[in-house]
Amino acid sequence: MPRKNAGNRFNLKNGLAFAYRMGDMLENTVSCAIANSPMEAPVLRGEPEASTWYRVPVAEGIAGDGSDYYIYVSHGTCRHLCVFFSGGGVAWNEYTAARPVTGGKLTAGMPNYYWNNLRPFTQLMNIRTGITDLSNPLNPFRNWNFVIVTYATGDFHVGNSDFFFTSEEGRQKVVHFRGHRNFEAAMKRAVKLFPNPDKLLIAGDSAGAFAVPALTDEILQNSYPACRDVTLLSDSGLLLYHHWKRTARDIWKASPSIWKPIRSDNLTMDWYRNLYARYGERLRYLYASSTRDYLLSAYYNDVVSKSYRTDEDVQEAYFGQLREMLKDFKAMAPHAGFFINDFRNLAVYPGLRGGTVHTAVRQLSFYLRTKSGETMAQWLANAVEGDVRSEGLEYLK
Repeated sequence: MPRKNAGNRFNLKNGLAFAYRMGDMLENTVSCAIANSPMEAPVLRGEPEASTWYRVPVAEGIAGDGSDYYIYVSHGTCRHLCVFFSGGGVAWNEYTAARPVTGGKLTAGMPNYYWNNLRPFTQLMNIRTGITDLSNPLNPFRNWNFVIVTYATGDFHVGNSDFFFTSEEGRQKVVHFRGHRNFEAAMKRAVKLFPNPDKLLIAGDSAGAFAVPALTDEILQNSYPACRDVTLLSDSGLLLYHHWKRTARDIWKASPSIWKPIRSDNLTMDWYRNLYARYGERLRYLYASSTRDYLLSAYYNDVVSKSYRTDEDVQEAYFGQLREMLKDFKAMAPHAGFFINDFRNLAVYPGLRGGTVHTAVRQLSFYLRTKSGETMAQWLANAVEGDVRSEGLEYLK
């Protein structure tokens, strides 16, 4: 099926040119305000201060466009550690690889699928909101240690390849699907900085939500084998696609331990089934989602209809997929806990209006109450202490 947006490569008519310029201008303005200012997380040198965000350069790492890679860390006042996998879109074929995110494309409603580098603007996506807001007294995790495994490779943190493609301008380019190498290097830094946690939360949102079940075994085997108190959280990791195995094996060049367990169009469940078969109830399993995720539904619409847009019909399809996934999840792990919300999507990007929010754990909605009065913050805090419950299941009826 031809893509509805194929003719829009540079045909920015009917106000799109203005929106494109404004989006790029906004991103540049925000980046300039952050860069070399007190807002920018400093590079970690010497002894860190508690509850302060730092950047840690990772020389072995590489972003999708070949630029520098770094992670964020914060030292808390206890031995609890959160390893957090950042999100930032996905590229599953040549077309999507050729269309990384820019501020201009986002505001103009043009197809844009993944962030391919780290820059001052992407700091907003990684720290100081939701669970990473260390100054908020409502945050039960503000005194924890944190390692943020940043993401700029479009491969769910599992890739090991350099993928060549034809850009929108018709030039040959390469994207470095090196998410797994970045992850390995990040965890080496994590072990040096936080060698002996007594409690471990492995969490991720959006693309990072997929990485949680894919990479938890490596964290437990190679980085923290002594930690027995482990909780997992995937926030918004549902995107059905019949060719995930081919993508992971042939495009991302993931290791066989990553692509071999993929047997269906729901690779998140495939990875969780593989993990559960190994660890069973030793781990606590948590999953979170809004009911009609505007962004994941747009990705799904692109997969099946080659149209990167969402509407009520697509959102309703996502709702049905979510219900089925949670049913399967509960059958696999009877003691799993879910946090379901119907927080309204307030985004005004063309083609991405309506539906419900995309992720909550690193958003202000981390502190919003559901109809029953529960916040994700409190639900998650209870879960890591062993009180695993489900919240918001009434939204699924």
